[in-house]
Amino acid sequence: MPKNTTTPLAPISPQAVMDIFDHLRAVSVNDSEFAGALVAAEPRMPELIVDVIERIVVPVTAIGERVPEPCDESFVLDALASVFVTALRAWATAGPDTAEPLARTALHLIAQLLVEDHEDLAGVLEHLNTVALHQAIQFLADVRGDVATGWPATA
Repeated sequence: MPKNTTTPLAPISPQAVMDIFDHLRAVSVNDSEFAGALVAAEPRMPELIVDVIERIVVPVTAIGERVPEPCDESFVLDALASVFVTALRAWATAGPDTAEPLARTALHLIAQLLVEDHEDLAGVLEHLNTVALHQAIQFLADVRGDVATGWPATA
């Protein structure tokens, strides 16, 4: 998997991170029942999936240190990524029924951008899940002060 392809998912809660990646895994193996239960428990699932997509797409397409001498194609790719994420955000507002097609879009994107020859989608999802969960817990620890649980330290 390419390096530096995700930015922190915080302030998503650790539970939401686990739910997002459980949903992506369920959709990837066609477990509609479990995927549906996750969406019922977390109606913001479509928006959360788009958040994951954005945090993969933007670092891959953004003009910056990665592109020391940008050309016309660099600017086009950056603009297309912005349009893509904006369109997905608009689609996500249609409600919980958009979670599965958005998850399939995310899985296809992850497979195309992050899965290399020696890897499989499940392994990349597990890696992304681990990174996102660590970032979510670290964010809570930084904001609330309790590294072990991510919840406020008690006095």
